[in-house]
Amino acid sequence: QVQLVESGGGLVQAGGSLRLSCVVSMWRFSLNALRWYRQAPGKERELVASITHGGSTTYVDSVKGRFIISRDNSKSTVYLQMNSLKPEDTAVYYCHAPSFPRFWGQGTQVTVSS
Repeated sequence: QVQLVESGGGLVQAGGSLRLSCVVSMWRFSLNALRWYRQAPGKERELVASITHGGSTTYVDSVKGRFIISRDNSKSTVYLQMNSLKPEDTAVYYCHAPSFPRFWGQGTQVTVSS
């Protein structure tokens, strides 16, 4: 069983910042890769950022240089620092562990106003 609880979303003006957190209840959190996805209204869920168990990171082109994914294994938490936010970043954001594909959290809403 895996539980993922996202938090930190909200309403922010364009150019602002938010930090999302996801607390993950799973066995051997430190050995698992983690990802952040987002889904905007009427669009498919999109992979935004990934972090391996070793800390290597990848990003979708649209957020490179603006978003930073990180993890704190002592807290079983993955973060997404989002800077220079744009209206097109508006979406529900989800964290996910690819080794346990069936499990998703409730997501956290991010709304960026222009």
